[in-house]
Amino acid sequence: MSYDIAYIIVESGKGGDGLVHFRREKYVPRGGPDGGDGGNGGNIYIIGDESLSSLLHFKRKRHFKAGDGENGKPKKMKGKNGKDVYIKVPIGTVIYNADTNEKIGEILYHNQKILVAKGGKGGRGNAKFATPENRAPQIAEKGEEGIKMKLKLELKTIADVGIVGFPNAGKSTLLNSLTNAHSKVADYPFTTIIPNLGVFIDDIYNRIKIVDIPGIIEGASEGKGLGIQFLRHIERVKALIFLLDPTQSDIIEQFYKLKFEIEKYNPQILKKPYLIVVNKIDLIDSESLPDNIENKEVIKISAKEKINLEKLIIKLQEILKN
Repeated sequence: MSYDIAYIIVESGKGGDGLVHFRREKYVPRGGPDGGDGGNGGNIYIIGDESLSSLLHFKRKRHFKAGDGENGKPKKMKGKNGKDVYIKVPIGTVIYNADTNEKIGEILYHNQKILVAKGGKGGRGNAKFATPENRAPQIAEKGEEGIKMKLKLELKTIADVGIVGFPNAGKSTLLNSLTNAHSKVADYPFTTIIPNLGVFIDDIYNRIKIVDIPGIIEGASEGKGLGIQFLRHIERVKALIFLLDPTQSDIIEQFYKLKFEIEKYNPQILKKPYLIVVNKIDLIDSESLPDNIENKEVIKISAKEKINLEKLIIKLQEILKN
């Protein structure tokens, strides 16, 4: 199981059985039926939790069972309903029936709930079957069985801006410099194995959610490396930052390779607005870098030394506003 796809088993509760019972009270020689209804089985809900950023917690637990309803009781007392179960997932999680691949729904905001398995209905007690013709019914209903199913959970991160680039381009460093995120930073491929989220709050208190998309490599669209696990997170963002590293290779070549992998995966993504940003200008002669690529301005920064980040923020605000 990866960090952005999980398979779980959910099982809603069984409804309680209705009760066959008759009143047995002193001085009431001909007591009528008073068997109560069974309680309903517990439901299974998927609920959004903005504090989560991956599906890794399902590695520890994959089977979720709601409570069964209690059986009916004398004196027409209904049994208790079974306990509902709430399964927390990150914002941006899409829910599928794993056997049919039918989409059940998707979590788009904090505390959003989706019912995925309804509990079985409790059976009626014999008090419900009494009629003028049959004043002493000897029947009651069994509670309905719960639903058991396998779910596929797929995380597609929701953010305003996605930072894309090759490994070691400085995506995590840039995210940390712009936001309150504290992602791990080191100099080796695949430092980031899950998308890191951060929130930047501008001068007028607009919240800009930024996601660091783990490093794309050549062949990612065909599944090479962690491949599509990375690319699917770009689908939900409003705008992109192409982060290029002049210490690795030619930045124009990097830009076209990144575009190529994204286009092969989903060409619609390239219709989103984007910025071209060159990082690590503290390590090179920035005068040697092109000022434009495809008639787009190249923004030159150092995420580590926080050089020119103010300009980058202004450009981000502009494209999000438009």
